[in-house]
Amino acid sequence: MGKSSKDKRDIYYRLAKEQGWRARSAFKLIQINSQFKVLDGVKRVVDLCAAPGSWSQVLSKALYSDRDDKDEVKIVAVDLQSMAPLPGVVQLKGDITKESTANEILAQFDDGQLVDLVVFDGAPDVTGLHDLDEYVQAQLLLAALNITTYLLKTGGTFIGKIFRGKDSSLLISQLEIFFGDVVVAKPCSSRNSSIESFVVCRDFRLPDGYTPTMANPLMTNDSRSWDEMDVHRVITPFVACGSLSGFDADKTYSLEIDGLQYMQRNPVQGPISPPYEKSKPLITTKGMSIVQTPIDQGITSTEQPLD
Repeated sequence: MGKSSKDKRDIYYRLAKEQGWRARSAFKLIQINSQFKVLDGVKRVVDLCAAPGSWSQVLSKALYSDRDDKDEVKIVAVDLQSMAPLPGVVQLKGDITKESTANEILAQFDDGQLVDLVVFDGAPDVTGLHDLDEYVQAQLLLAALNITTYLLKTGGTFIGKIFRGKDSSLLISQLEIFFGDVVVAKPCSSRNSSIESFVVCRDFRLPDGYTPTMANPLMTNDSRSWDEMDVHRVITPFVACGSLSGFDADKTYSLEIDGLQYMQRNPVQGPISPPYEKSKPLITTKGMSIVQTPIDQGITSTEQPLD
């Protein structure tokens, strides 16, 4: 009953299992792409904070299907956590605040080519204190932006998760230094009760005299006179993505929709070495309970070939 109740309360959680996505967040990238066409003409992509891999799944299915230049497509997924392999995706285990991670990402592309698109769907463990959660997420987004300045080609696109709050305007102003067009998007699969949105940043260009560096991740006066940013004088567009006739992420649905018989399914990909596994009891054949010690499954770099 517990499993089916979550399927009722979260329609996108249920659809993710039915359609083979690792997480419901896959629909967010799908709906962003349907609105902005960010995957059109893209061949080289980096997915930051990629685990458990739902956005990498979307990228793999979209970029490798029905095209003659599949050999030119390259997707690199980066996370500190281990992630189960995905077809056509190179996985790196690294810290996005380290310059060595940026160099390792670039080494995956021929001749160190810069990438067309960087996506970022990472988030901290939320506390429910919105001011704190917004601040921590902003720092994480800035770290993603900082490594993006190493990776993204001129004219490229960056998509990142943002928690909207009273200081969002300052964060968006910082993004507008590096991108000619910045839009805040809210996919229909993102709950209305959630403060999350996504910044869709297009037309990347480095400011004159700016050199990418990890030494100053918070971007101070070295790159621009920040006096101009005390007030955000431009209204940033806010766009809802997804069909208005689609499912409501905040609504509870019956188990049978459109007469289709409901079938309870397990998640597509279970967790790899979760923290709770260190103390999870393992019941032996004699009925004794012992502590299970997980095997280290960390992978520095791995690539799952396409079928």
